[in-house]
Amino acid sequence: MNPGKEYLKQTYSYLALRKAVGWIGITLPFVLRSGVALFCSEEDVPTTISLYYHSCMRDVFVGAMCAIALFLFFYKGYERKDNIAANLAAICALGIAFFPTCESKPYDQSAIIHLISAALFFLVLSFFSIFLFTQRGPDPTNRKLIRNRIYKICGIIMIACMLIIMIFLLYGEERFPDSMFIYYAETIALTAFGISWLTKGGQICSDLKPVSDSFDKT
Repeated sequence: MNPGKEYLKQTYSYLALRKAVGWIGITLPFVLRSGVALFCSEEDVPTTISLYYHSCMRDVFVGAMCAIALFLFFYKGYERKDNIAANLAAICALGIAFFPTCESKPYDQSAIIHLISAALFFLVLSFFSIFLFTQRGPDPTNRKLIRNRIYKICGIIMIACMLIIMIFLLYGEERFPDSMFIYYAETIALTAFGISWLTKGGQICSDLKPVSDSFDKT
């Protein structure tokens, strides 16, 4: 067996997992909403992605978060801090999945854990995009520099969405109880998350030469 070919095979499999996680993030809001419209008997559309836990799409929501958590648990970065961040994000993803939010206030203990898990989840993913994915070797390619800009933009968008959601929860939720504002903000954040990981997986702006996963040439 050729060691070089085997290494490349494993590398591309790892990149495929990154792409899969990215596509889960991007498609999840649309799959949940389409599923409710097609398969659920509920008349009201959930106003947040988390509230889909209380719909017929519960298994899809929980399954998607568990799939993301599983990948993050097995994610191996270049330094110890990469692995710590991945494990923390994985724990938060499980917190989102298994501690559902409540359908109405006041928030119970499960809902509080859910909100904290969601906020930390996106903060850690932002940390990945802004600080970890942007690491580079001494001679980065032009495409790598472009990817770094994509990572930073995605990270900033995720942070901005979390801040906007927090402000809405504090000052706007009671005034606009039927607003879809949080759903759209979460959708934007998940899309940014997905684009960041698709880029990391070589789906967007990849180098033309074969990818070796050494010190973030991807």
